[in-house]
Amino acid sequence: QVQLVESGGGLVQAGTSLRLSCAASGRTSSGYTMAWFRQAPGKEREFVGGISRSGGRVYYADSVKGRFTIARDNAKNTVALQMSSMKPEDTAVYYCAATLSAYSSTWSGQYEYWGQGTQVTVSS
Repeated sequence: QVQLVESGGGLVQAGTSLRLSCAASGRTSSGYTMAWFRQAPGKEREFVGGISRSGGRVYYADSVKGRFTIARDNAKNTVALQMSSMKPEDTAVYYCAATLSAYSSTWSGQYEYWGQGTQVTVSS
């Protein structure tokens, strides 16, 4: 089992950058495919991006491709989400998720473990 804790959320202006971090404890995070999801008020939770166990494969939703970057440090059991050129529509609660599956699904139901979420607000 793994416990996930997100940090780094906050209020930023459009066009700027923000970095979220997800710290994993318990079982080593290198055994898990990791992902970031987000949920805006009144909307369903959506896939932002995922990263393979080794970090060699990274996937992004079309809405963030070219603006967001996901990276992991298995030695530190952390996964980061670097967000740049942020837009008001990026406003949401961002969640870190982990799955034992080797496949980074866009479906939230695949992920067995979730963090508590961190709020990101982008002002125009």
